[in-house]
Amino acid sequence: MPDLNKLIQEFDSKMSPLELLIFNELSQHGVSMYVKRDDLIDAHLSGNKWRKLNYNLREAIRLEKPAILTFGGAYSNHIYAVAAAGRQFGLKTIGIIRGEAPKEYGSTLRFASKCGMKLHFLSRSAYREKTIPQDIDLSSCYILPEGGTNCLGLKGCKRIVTEVQQQIPTHTKIDYWCTSSGTGGTASGIISALNNDSNALVFSALKGDFLKTDIQKLLETCEAKTYNNWQLITDYHFGGYAKFKPELIEFINQFKSTTGIPLDPIYTGKMFYGIFDLLKKGFFEKGSTIVAVHTGGLQGVAGFNERFGGVH
Repeated sequence: MPDLNKLIQEFDSKMSPLELLIFNELSQHGVSMYVKRDDLIDAHLSGNKWRKLNYNLREAIRLEKPAILTFGGAYSNHIYAVAAAGRQFGLKTIGIIRGEAPKEYGSTLRFASKCGMKLHFLSRSAYREKTIPQDIDLSSCYILPEGGTNCLGLKGCKRIVTEVQQQIPTHTKIDYWCTSSGTGGTASGIISALNNDSNALVFSALKGDFLKTDIQKLLETCEAKTYNNWQLITDYHFGGYAKFKPELIEFINQFKSTTGIPLDPIYTGKMFYGIFDLLKKGFFEKGSTIVAVHTGGLQGVAGFNERFGGVH
């Protein structure tokens, strides 16, 4: 297993690009925006999912656990990423999937199965209790929470900030860091790495403001510190997780056509829509510099289009 550490370190040496976004609305409002393209880390293992997995995989190796067991829905980006990591680094993977087994697998489960992930389906009530089937040998498993959100995941997401600080032009002051959020892990890593020096805007992909409590608890648990440099934005969930409206899909397609940057309708599309809506409303002061973190999730577009269509 020591060779796996070397493989992970080599993979981790890739630094995703930081791109200056050229967009008429930005220049009209006197605002600059850079996009941290974590979607370009790898074709299958990228975005915030890799950031969260990085140190968790190293810990599994340290503990001599040859299998990664984790949880997610049938279209989970996290399930997709864990399966990809298993194939990439030769680890066994087990996915506990919410809901009954479908008659036909969607794109995410097809990919996970192809990567060798063993899939176990639980009723929604059993899934809420995180009931693990008795035929799984837990002694050989490293158990990773849903979404990969734990203190090691937070540690991996901190590196988004340190990389950007190396890449941004000298003497550029970053006024706002923007990220989408589902479980709060990526946001918590960014917030803690900023250490109250810059503002973080966290765009929730879910309805409600419970993420504020989740993020605060995660920061208290992992960092033992209170941060006041962030704000949860809850106006752009479009009805809740995986919910959407035609104007969101139209924005995603237009954004890609204009910038060449693809977005997904679950996370990044909602965040960028929100950023530009706030821009129109005068939220960002003239002369501000924004860093928007592209957290990947593009593999989810295929599953979205299987169900709903519309994303080009």
